[in-house]
Order: sequence, then structure tokens, then C-alpha cells
Amino acid sequence: MNTNPYKQTTNNVEISQPPSDAVSELAFSSKANYLAASSWDNEDGSKVVSGGADKAGRMIDLATGQTSQVAQHDGPIRCIKFVEAENSSPIIATAGWDKMLKYWDTRQPTPIGTVNLPERAYAMDCNNPLLVVATAERKVLVFDMANPTTPFETVDSPLRWQTRTVACFTKKDGYAIGSIEGRVGIQYVDPKMKEKSFSFKCHRNNDIPMKSTVSSVNTISVHPVYGTFSTASNDGSFIFWDKDAKQRLKAHANLGGPIVSTAFSGDGKL
Repeated sequence: MNTNPYKQTTNNVEISQPPSDAVSELAFSSKANYLAASSWDNEDGSKVVSGGADKAGRMIDLATGQTSQVAQHDGPIRCIKFVEAENSSPIIATAGWDKMLKYWDTRQPTPIGTVNLPERAYAMDCNNPLLVVATAERKVLVFDMANPTTPFETVDSPLRWQTRTVACFTKKDGYAIGSIEGRVGIQYVDPKMKEKSFSFKCHRNNDIPMKSTVSSVNTISVHPVYGTFSTASNDGSFIFWDKDAKQRLKAHANLGGPIVSTAFSGDGKL
């Protein structure tokens, strides 16, 4: 029996009643197959938690349909994530263009923790206890959620151009970072593993001799079970990779337009 999870399949499902404008990000619930999509259409009906250019973070209660404000910044909120924590109330982390990282208890109107970032936040991911924030000027801040207001380390991105996305590994020992130049960096946070860090090129078209078309790596998603990951780009393609074997697993056909976000379900089946 073929158990390859990346086998080309025709069992694709197109979401009914999608947003009426461009989708900016996707996220699956970690507990059930609920998919949230944020969009430029300014409709909050499908969102679980969202942040935007109005400098506010909001959460919708799927059971009641009620929306409440849970975060506030002095600039647009670029990143917002639930921080999974054992035996505690839900905590939300937000990072914005006001160069601030903030932690929020949804029961309180003021942040329970704040961090001054070196620059505007461009990307963020968390796999408790690992949280990674990437900012302008190629800075990357790594946090241990046991001490969430003090960076474990602050480093320069291994990539030479602007960061677009970061994703924490399943084993919580590092992260993948993607940039506008069609490159991905594999970075480990354990000093003993640092020598295993590497970078590679992707999403490049070399069909024209002596000319390479480079596309931005817009999103990286790590499989919650296998630890492999996918990249997706403005070129309309998405590719599965195995970082441990340093090889490409599967490249899917061009979807006909830029891919801005991808997500695996919590059980890794979708």
C-alpha cells in the first residue's frame, strides 16, 4: 500500500462561499478541522482571531458569533498567534509595525507582557515553547516561552533579502525562514545543532537560457506529524521538502496565480 502523504490526488476540495477579495492568510485549528481565512474584504465572519491595519486585534466566538477586541497596537498588526499553553487561559501574541511584540490574556484589556522589537514585524510563528519573530532589516528574535519577554537570541537572517515568512519545526528545535529572493533558510536554535543549519534556492524558473526568474517565498508550513514542510510562492506553485534529507519531495502544478498562504490541519491529513 502506498502511504506517501504527498502523492498527487484528485480529492481536492474547493471551499464554498470563500472571501470576496484576496486572502491574506490561512490557519487551521489545532484541535479540529476548522479553517480560518483572513481577507482584504473586511468581513470578520470567518475569522477566529485577526489583526489588521486598524491597529486592533479581534477574536470571534464561533459558538455565539460575537466579536470582541483583544489587542491594540500603535501601528498595523502584522502577526497574531494563539500561544498554546498547558493548564492556562488562552494567550495571544501580536507583533506589529509599531516595533512591538505583545502578549494578551483574552480576559484582560491590557497586555500581560511587551517586548520592544528592533524593527517592524514581518512574520511570526510559535510552537510552544519556541516563538520566532522576524522583522525588517533581516532581524530574527527567538523566544523561549518560559521567559517570553526576553529574547533567547537575536540574530541576522541567513538570507540576504527581506523576510516574508517563518515557521517553527515540529520538534521545536529550530525554524525555516523564507525571503523575497526565492530562498529558504533552515536554522537550528540549539548551539549543538547550529552546524546543521543551511540555506537553499527554490521557486526559480530557468526556462529561458541565461535568465532566471526569481519568485518570493510567501509562506512555509511545517507538517505536524512528519516534520517535512511546504513552500508556496508568487509563481503559483507549492513544493514539499524534507529538510533532514535535504531534498525536494514533490512539486505541484502551477495553480494559475500567486499563493499567499498555506496551512496543514492539526492532524496533518489536510
